[in-house]
Amino acid sequence: MSNNSHIKDDWLFEITPKNKLLDLNLKEVWSYRDLLFLFVKRDVVTAYKQTILGPLWYLIQPLFTSIIFTLIFNNVANISTGTVPPFLFNLAGITIWNYFKSCFTSTSDTFNKNAGIFGKVYFPRIIMPMSVVISNLLRFGIQLLIFSAFYIYFYSLGAEISLTKYVFMFPVMVLLMGLLGLGLGMIISSLVTKYRDIKILVGFGLQLLMYLSAVMYPISFFVEKMPKYAWVVEYNPLTFIIESVRGMLLNVSDFDWSKFVYATFVTLVILFFGIIIFNKSEKNFIDTV
Repeated sequence: MSNNSHIKDDWLFEITPKNKLLDLNLKEVWSYRDLLFLFVKRDVVTAYKQTILGPLWYLIQPLFTSIIFTLIFNNVANISTGTVPPFLFNLAGITIWNYFKSCFTSTSDTFNKNAGIFGKVYFPRIIMPMSVVISNLLRFGIQLLIFSAFYIYFYSLGAEISLTKYVFMFPVMVLLMGLLGLGLGMIISSLVTKYRDIKILVGFGLQLLMYLSAVMYPISFFVEKMPKYAWVVEYNPLTFIIESVRGMLLNVSDFDWSKFVYATFVTLVILFFGIIIFNKSEKNFIDTV
């Protein structure tokens, strides 16, 4: 009779699905920090590697969008931006919106896009969407430099623009944008593994969300034109972030601390549920992708 049944194997590591839904396991993520930065480098290098203009798309996209918004919403629809040049007003909103959009769209297809890697190699899955949020900071930084160049240009022409004392909150607003994109992206990426139709609706949903986030108009315009539905825009945390960024950079509005608390709370709740759903999908997504 074999003695194998009496032999107890001592394993160094045992890979099992997470038992807790809300388990970031930051210690494990930290131990894989080299892989995190490798993914960040990959995202930056390969983003426009096979395009003709390459990184210039970082500059072209917000500039063209700002020009179109200025022509349609300010010149044709005659939406006033006060003393701020319409182009600069639109560019400020588009710059911060693009960071959210990039984080959201890149993380919303995490499982499908990386099924090959996830099915072969183990590492904390949350590293993938985290790398996207970090790598998109480079794109945001480039677009912010473009905004700064136009800011200086219009200021030199005598435009009534200035930084406010709340400009120190700018990095916090960027962080909130990134976390919102991360939380919503993880929710969508988890749902897409079972419901493929959601992926088709993401583009349409983003377009609608942009209009409901006051990217191309001051919130006062929406309140004036559609007062019954203004609450939809006012209670959108993205609206607060975009309005606050424009306010602190262009001095067009005051910083509202009560809305900041509200936007932070909503962001953390979305991130909380995003992590829960992402961790749950991580256990069995390979069977549904």
